[in-house]
Amino acid sequence: MILLLCVGLLVWAISFGTQPSADFTFCNGDDIKTVDPAQASGQPEGRIISAIFEGLCRYHPETLEPLPGVATDWEISEDGLRYTFHLRKNAYWSDDTPVTAEDFSWSMRRFLHPETAAEYAFEMWYIKNSKKFTIQSELNAGDPVEVELHEKLPGARPFAAGKIIRGKLLELDTSDDASTVYVVEADGVRRIFRQTVSATEEAQEWNGEKTESCRWVLYDFQHVGIHTPDAYTVVFELEHPVPYFLTLLSFYPMSAVQRKCLETYGSPHWTKPENIVTNGPFLLESRRIRDRVRLRKNPKYWDHEHVYCETIDALAVKFTTTALNLYMTGQSDWITTVPLEVVGELKGRKDWHGTPYLGTYYYIINTGDAHGNAKIAAALGDVRVRRALSMSIDREELTEKVLQGGEIPSYNVVCDRMKERIPYQSAVMERYDPEKARELLAEAGFPGGQGFPEITIMYNTSESHRIIAELVQAHLFRNLGIRVRLQNQEWAEFLTKKAKGDFHIARAGWVADYVDPLTFLLMYTSDSPQNDPKWKNPKFDALIHQAMHEPDTRKRLKILQEAEQIMLNEVPIIPLYVNVSKQMVNPRVEGWYSNLLDMHPLKSIRVKKK
Repeated sequence: MILLLCVGLLVWAISFGTQPSADFTFCNGDDIKTVDPAQASGQPEGRIISAIFEGLCRYHPETLEPLPGVATDWEISEDGLRYTFHLRKNAYWSDDTPVTAEDFSWSMRRFLHPETAAEYAFEMWYIKNSKKFTIQSELNAGDPVEVELHEKLPGARPFAAGKIIRGKLLELDTSDDASTVYVVEADGVRRIFRQTVSATEEAQEWNGEKTESCRWVLYDFQHVGIHTPDAYTVVFELEHPVPYFLTLLSFYPMSAVQRKCLETYGSPHWTKPENIVTNGPFLLESRRIRDRVRLRKNPKYWDHEHVYCETIDALAVKFTTTALNLYMTGQSDWITTVPLEVVGELKGRKDWHGTPYLGTYYYIINTGDAHGNAKIAAALGDVRVRRALSMSIDREELTEKVLQGGEIPSYNVVCDRMKERIPYQSAVMERYDPEKARELLAEAGFPGGQGFPEITIMYNTSESHRIIAELVQAHLFRNLGIRVRLQNQEWAEFLTKKAKGDFHIARAGWVADYVDPLTFLLMYTSDSPQNDPKWKNPKFDALIHQAMHEPDTRKRLKILQEAEQIMLNEVPIIPLYVNVSKQMVNPRVEGWYSNLLDMHPLKSIRVKKK
């Protein structure tokens, strides 16, 4: 332990003499990618965004039940299809302007807009017609549409959207690979549009007729189920009942952002500390790359009397040895994980928090084009190969001999702990069987691994990710004769490559956003922006759609189990284990609770004086 701490001291390079210590300091993992709620998807980003922004609802710090946020209260219709939220009139942005219903409507429009490309957009497709707004291929003749022109309204802010024309879609032609043609009737006039990058791009003819250039043609947002009858009321109309909708609205991507700020500075400049306008319990005071984010209590926050820390530092610490050193030397009050090598020594301490939660660690397999490598794409596109890869990994060795933190070997897509809260029994995939794995690989044309292309496992910088990847690398070579290279990436680059499909196999993890199997399954539908394996199965899609509209709980869960089994049979992902928190929290910290979703709102944190 002493040697480990000394190593941590050598690699730590943050200067603590430049500003006073914060009231509460924690190690937040690698550098955050963004503080834009619509653009973020990781836990490090989520911790910061949840502190500086607030949605209609927020999480109870212990039970995670939805609590009033910007909304004071709400009503739900008897059929579960209409949610009406009443906003508090003492909620203000940090520039002292009121938070209104229009802020939420505009923010949700931005969140769902295809230009934003929000990874979590699919989570709001429960809202009536919202999926049509996000996905242009869902448009049909006769639909109401809005055409955004390159031309801006007079007096518009620098980064405001273009002028909007509303009308009815008469026809669309997708036969041209370069661009789709939209024939729209607007104000009784028939007009033909093509989407172009700029207004100067030359308009092309279509069937001998002149076309007009525009930025977007989308389903008319006025017909999406989000309404603002007055300045302090927001109404959502859903396609079908969603029992966890309030929990979803507590999730950080659904926070409101200020339109004026975005349209003044543009993206991503609006998120700079000197520009950003927020409405949460804390302000983004400063951000130093590869160092820290400093948060300061927001005096404009409606509930500022129950925000207990004046300042919070979120340290960008990618190495767990460094994080542990900072904790042991009193320079951090909370670390979110520890080095695997010392788990056994730390587990018995009073400040150790090791609790299983609704999260899984797994590998995703690129079932698409493997970023242009035809040979690798063909191999990984073969379900026999994917099954062989999964069956050659010894999860028990991984959890018992390497991790040693109480992790549970996983053979499910839906975390098996789900059954502790709802009557769902996860489907199960094939277990560790090297002999069967070798047979499958031979059937696929690679006996003993001969002729199998060298593939890469990509992971983001972390000692634990590296150790796990090395063990998997050894298993694949020992059991299948397959050679694997390991590729370490910084967090931001890792996320970018994964989203683009620029990988063969990549490490992944998922913590439930709400307590329902859909939180683990919905992202693998064919049109989900979070479908990183690029896996498509029409029957799976149909079952998910059917389950989302099934009112009977027992039948619904049975349908979801069937969908999960399809996915497990085709192995676009390789589940490895159920997560266990391996966290250290200073005993002086109050308001921090272990919970099923591993979420710890900073608003509730207070530190007792020594």
